[in-house]
Amino acid sequence: MSAQQYHLEIAGNDYYIDLLFYHIRLKCYVVIELKNTKFIPEYAGKLNFYLSAIDSLLKEKEDKPTIGILLCRDKNNLEAEFALRDINKPMGVSEFELTDILPENLKTSLPTIEEMEQNLLNKD
Repeated sequence: MSAQQYHLEIAGNDYYIDLLFYHIRLKCYVVIELKNTKFIPEYAGKLNFYLSAIDSLLKEKEDKPTIGILLCRDKNNLEAEFALRDINKPMGVSEFELTDILPENLKTSLPTIEEMEQNLLNKD
């Protein structure tokens, strides 16, 4: 587990959300799951599980429903559409690409691409 993950204990089991934010203007939690692999439909089920858990355990009455974002190395649009079609929670799937381009002023304050890749590889 890295320090950035958010721990949930549900029914005596431990779960770790990759990134959890609260969007002040939208007044809702945002769950971000990072996968260093191609999208598979099972990822949508896991994200839906996390959204339900956050809505039940953290969300206050005045908060809007939690939003889920799944970032994968690659995705097939049809598979993503089928996986999300009947899920009634606000979720999206997108691809990400690591790049070597980084502004000079950020190079010393952020992990290297190799460090991020290694961290993602160790998660799966």
